[in-house]
Amino acid sequence: MKLARISPLLAILLSSCAGPIEESRAEPPLDDGWVFQYKERDARSPIDLRSLNEPLAGQSGFVRLSKDGNSFVLGDGTPARFWAVGSGVFQNPNVEEVRRHVRFLARMGVNMVRLHAQISPPGPNSKLTDVNEKEIDGIWRFVSEARKQGIYVTISPYWANSADAARWGIAGHDAPGALWGLLFFDETLQKGYKAWASALYTRSNPYTGVPLAKDSSVAIIQVQNEDSLLFWTTGTLKPAQQAALARKFAAWLKEKYGSLDGAKKAWSGSTRPGDDFAGGKVALFDIYNLTIPQSGGNARRAADQFAFYASTQRRFYDEIGKFYRDDLGCKSLLNASNWRSANQSTMDDAERWSYSALDVIAVNRYYNGGRHVGPNEGWRIEPGDQFTQKSALLNPRELPTNLKQVVGHPMLITESTWVSPLVYQAEGPFLASVYQSLTGVDAFYWFTVDAVDYNASPYFSFQQVKGQQPLLKWSASIPSILGGFPASALLFRKGFVKPGEPVVHEERTLQALWDRSTPLIAEDPSFDPNRDKAPPIAARPGEKATVVDPLAFLVGPVEVKYDGDPAKSRVADLSRYIDPKKKQIRSITGEILLDYNVGLCTVDAPKAQGACGFLAKAGLIQLKDLSIRSANTYATILAVPLDDLPLATSKQILIQIGTAARPTDWATKDVQVKSENGKTTTPGLEVVNTGKPPWRIAESEFGLSIKNTGLTKATILDPAGQPDGNVPITRARTGITLTPPTDTMYLLLE
Repeated sequence: MKLARISPLLAILLSSCAGPIEESRAEPPLDDGWVFQYKERDARSPIDLRSLNEPLAGQSGFVRLSKDGNSFVLGDGTPARFWAVGSGVFQNPNVEEVRRHVRFLARMGVNMVRLHAQISPPGPNSKLTDVNEKEIDGIWRFVSEARKQGIYVTISPYWANSADAARWGIAGHDAPGALWGLLFFDETLQKGYKAWASALYTRSNPYTGVPLAKDSSVAIIQVQNEDSLLFWTTGTLKPAQQAALARKFAAWLKEKYGSLDGAKKAWSGSTRPGDDFAGGKVALFDIYNLTIPQSGGNARRAADQFAFYASTQRRFYDEIGKFYRDDLGCKSLLNASNWRSANQSTMDDAERWSYSALDVIAVNRYYNGGRHVGPNEGWRIEPGDQFTQKSALLNPRELPTNLKQVVGHPMLITESTWVSPLVYQAEGPFLASVYQSLTGVDAFYWFTVDAVDYNASPYFSFQQVKGQQPLLKWSASIPSILGGFPASALLFRKGFVKPGEPVVHEERTLQALWDRSTPLIAEDPSFDPNRDKAPPIAARPGEKATVVDPLAFLVGPVEVKYDGDPAKSRVADLSRYIDPKKKQIRSITGEILLDYNVGLCTVDAPKAQGACGFLAKAGLIQLKDLSIRSANTYATILAVPLDDLPLATSKQILIQIGTAARPTDWATKDVQVKSENGKTTTPGLEVVNTGKPPWRIAESEFGLSIKNTGLTKATILDPAGQPDGNVPITRARTGITLTPPTDTMYLLLE
């Protein structure tokens, strides 16, 4: 146990606000930090959240939609919130390790796991209707074990990113490669997909004796992962597939206009190279030309093509939904996909309209916090890589929970994390929990938990770059993220922060979607290093700015209704909550304040109080029952009751502390990172040393007081939640004050 190096507590809490501590442009100071170790024990931890889950997931029936369709209820009608992760451990053939994994997740507050799988057949000799038996067995095994821990499962069985389809009979695909866009219109691939889904869902699970189609612990089926006709990858269609899609477009036009001549007339004679109307051939705009405004007949033609793409996608989801329901007998809720369009401002509404053929809407969206430049930047971190980093607290428009939600459908973020090498990760669970609670986003899946418990050595251990091991980029099994789960999960699942009333309700006609007209409000573009060549720009030539400030997403829920009446759109008076001069955003409920000038978010609710961000700059933080002063450049502190009582009267309070985490000997140096076009630079870092195990955690230096006269004891809990010594407290007329040791992650007040 390390004692805090800050001044006596009462002086800290009562003194005038200290001047701002100089902030490293690079990272919060770790010094040597304290060594993080997780040792699983059989003894029950005071912060074991397994009791929040049902004894058996699905014991009262399948998860269903609420009456208004906007959220979830369990089989018996009990409202349900899911603290979720994506797990890579389901592929582990060691059943005991899978068992330990789901037990660990339940203790940490998890009650939903997504399995990102690929059940299509692998290898050059596979036939179209074969399946990946190993992958299916892993899914079956995981579902069996998760169910026993009260954990529901989301299954995502297919991704078009790669396949060896040489023997599948798909035109143009006689070598390994991606199958982008084909599932929506290619009948051969659709036949294969149905065979794969049938094998997964209708055969008896050997670990339970029940087919997944009838297993009520399977909460959500995601039809496919990250593919869309409205995305840039449509431009990679093989010539044979482009021709097939063009023929389908011609048939669609004949149905709409009665003939291709009727379409040509509606387009004021617009023509394109490759048109052969007499021969039934209509050339397609490339996807770029659909992202920018067109004029004259080209505008009508582009709108028709965009409507055709979106309608084709929606028709597929509608038909595959009937296949799951009627042919396979699946009772789980259905989600179409989780992707985005080529222009998130003007095209994402059409993308989500296509998803609304099924029950649940989803998106994958990460917080990157800046650029990462390196030869393998999409999947690992190497010495010599360069990166920039910025806390989401200083960059609030890019918070992943900033989502326009479709009326009548739950909203999921099926993949997300605060992506390494970003150091500002301790804010992630706090912000996700608080803003999910406010806005009604129904689940945020941390991607990916890749170890049985914590990943003590997140390296590519069998590879060397410049004599060092590369670091995993997408692991969420790290102390700065996973360590923030217990209090954050409890806050969200128990509803300790109030949901807000919608601050934006937008209604849009379908024609507005096809015209790609500017909506009232749009999410800021997100960036995927594996799919985007450069960070996106917020607007393109000729586009109009949205009417509503995107900071509205942090005030309260933002919702949209498709095929609605635009006259019924309404927007709250956001000037009451957004102060652009002070750079502050207050939630419509009054419980959340985000200061994106200082870089600080506070939550002040009867059952949840805390702060995250640049605490030393903020000085004394006074909430209703909790006061904090910290010398930490950057940290997160959250207090929640374990007995469901307000903090002022609770007899058992968890204080959760998060700071920066890096591997031992991690080292960087300051550099200027070039922009994508090479014309400008931004201050950033270069990785000098990727480090080695164990993890080191920046010491926490803070004092706190809490207005609760019934508290008499403060116990340190180690990372596994087991008692590890006591902390002296000072009792006062209104409550207690204390200074925890600098290596504290969890503190139990009783």
